[in-house]
Amino acid sequence: MISNRERKFQDLSRFRVPPTFRGRPAWFVQLWWVVEDTLFRWSPQVCFAWRSFLLRLFGAQLGKNVKFRSTVRVTYPWKLKIGDDVWIGDDCVLYNLGQITIGSDVALAHGVYLCTGLHDYTRVEFPILARPITIEDEVWLTNDVFLAPGVTVGRGAVVGARSTVLHDLPGGMICFGSPARAVKPRLATSAVPDTPSYISAAPSAQP
Repeated sequence: MISNRERKFQDLSRFRVPPTFRGRPAWFVQLWWVVEDTLFRWSPQVCFAWRSFLLRLFGAQLGKNVKFRSTVRVTYPWKLKIGDDVWIGDDCVLYNLGQITIGSDVALAHGVYLCTGLHDYTRVEFPILARPITIEDEVWLTNDVFLAPGVTVGRGAVVGARSTVLHDLPGGMICFGSPARAVKPRLATSAVPDTPSYISAAPSAQP
């Protein structure tokens, strides 16, 4: 019997990216990363239309009035679909090895990380995988929220600061924690909702 001390758990020399995994040729991917680090990142804060133009040029499907801050990272624009009137705040990472779909009237505060990529840790060659993320309309993800591969956040949900979302979250609920869970309805019955202080975010993505 082979002990854990003798067993090889992962051998990164055997790792390979599948030929069609990126969805575009390697040169196209590299070109986008150059554009992202220069024309996108160096643009003044107010140049929201310019940054959306660059993303569309590389295949992103964006609705009207989508506002990306210049410090946002988008791995593969051609795997991104966003509705209307959406804010993507400073230092957000859209690690879209798989498809990311964001509805309309969605706000991502600062430092949100959408992760569609993962590895099969049960195989020694550590193969790369991807699972889509869906954020439905009218969702607010507050500061430093992490969304895991394959997650759907339901319409109108609010996810509290520094929450880790490992499973689907229902619509219309305030959710927080690690892992995040639904805690109470977003629309309280009282005139002044008793919203926990840790739901509050730093300045939003709005200019």
